Amino acid sequence: MITSTAARPDDPLLVQIADYVAAPVAFSANAYATARCSLLDSIACAIEAVRHRDCLSLLGPHVPGTVVPNGSRVPGTSHRLDPVKAAFDTGTAIRWLDYNDSWFALEAGHPSDNLGAILAVADHLGQGPQPELDVKSVLDALIKAYEIQCVLTLENSFLAHGLDATVLLAVASAAVATQLLGGTKQQIVAAVSNAWLDGANPRAYRLGANTGPRKSWASGDATARGVRHALFALRGEPGYPAALSAPKYGFVDSIMRGKPIVAPRPFGSYIIENILFKVPFPTEFHAQTASECAARLHPMVKGRLDEIKAIRIRTHMRTIHTIDKKGPLRNAADRDHCLQYILAVVLKRGKITSEDYEDDAARDPQLDRLREKMSVAEDESFTRDFYDPEKRANPNAIQAEFNDGSRLPEVRVDFPLGHPRRRAEGLPLVVEKFRHAVGAAFPGRRSERILEAVAEPGAFEAMRLRSFMDLLAR
Repeated sequence: MITSTAARPDDPLLVQIADYVAAPVAFSANAYATARCSLLDSIACAIEAVRHRDCLSLLGPHVPGTVVPNGSRVPGTSHRLDPVKAAFDTGTAIRWLDYNDSWFALEAGHPSDNLGAILAVADHLGQGPQPELDVKSVLDALIKAYEIQCVLTLENSFLAHGLDATVLLAVASAAVATQLLGGTKQQIVAAVSNAWLDGANPRAYRLGANTGPRKSWASGDATARGVRHALFALRGEPGYPAALSAPKYGFVDSIMRGKPIVAPRPFGSYIIENILFKVPFPTEFHAQTASECAARLHPMVKGRLDEIKAIRIRTHMRTIHTIDKKGPLRNAADRDHCLQYILAVVLKRGKITSEDYEDDAARDPQLDRLREKMSVAEDESFTRDFYDPEKRANPNAIQAEFNDGSRLPEVRVDFPLGHPRRRAEGLPLVVEKFRHAVGAAFPGRRSERILEAVAEPGAFEAMRLRSFMDLLAR
């Protein structure tokens, strides 16, 4: 079997990732508790998303009618697919509504997208002669994937080079998928090196006039690539030891313009313990605290929306770069990345749902009138707090002024409900988010069985993954 293309040492980062993934697990109780919530949160996002026609149209076999006996399931659907397509479908569903957990440092990430690969591979293993995996094995892989993807965002900016950070999702998915499949450390290196070689992924589809639904399936594509590289590695596909460091043509020189990629802290469980959940608003992360501000203002403005003269928003620079958007909004993907649209909905209705981004809801002319009255400005102290690793705040402040010159007191929120500093408030909302999604998707006894399965942590972790997926399949 070929395991390397050259007799030279593998790039240190490739080895560091493989060592971490292959090592015996020793995570904290806090890490597992948060990982359980992340798993439930991601499943809630997926089964909510498959109710949307545009998401559902991307799911299922590439060629209609193709049958995969004992294939991997996709939560909330009846599909049985090969694990690569199942990873795409599950990753796409988790990401579709932009409602899954998040990470923000120098670079952003949505590490729960990796569950596309993890669930597809784990369910695949449960259909064959291999030893079945339990839910705890899935949580172990989840923690590792979160850590790989997001530790590499702490001091590396792919956005500065025009890239989408889904390259890190492919790397993390390749690593944990190979380990779940029983791969050796060298096979993990091989899969990860090939994931890096997928190379440039311009993020044009997330910005400006190019904003479109690809931003909702790009993560599914990346996590599926990770599974494909894992399967190839198990078949003997060689690794590329200098995938990162090769002069001129390696990832560092050709993509990062010579800036090395570093892991500034040892891989452990830092990311999962500090992950950011999105509750209760299905919005882009930077709009979470702004939405909470608007919800607090709603009772004071709901009867006076046409009397509003100006709405002033103070925020940090990442919000302005990502979701400060004026002019026409062409589709749901455009709207869910527009701060002004999100706030207009919440100011009027007191809440926002995924349906509020669709064309029917957006036809309300009052929403555009409210958008036109909004001004967005950076508060430099907010930007400092956003980037401060001891805070990782997400500050937003909103003030409304009326035509008669009166103003409401400014409402400010620094930390969203899903922040580690608000775990006591936030985690019950994550559980309720899962409960609501399950109840809507599986009415009756099925939803009761699902909720019973996850109720006791020890029993849930010991549960066979295949049995859990049985409950989530239509």
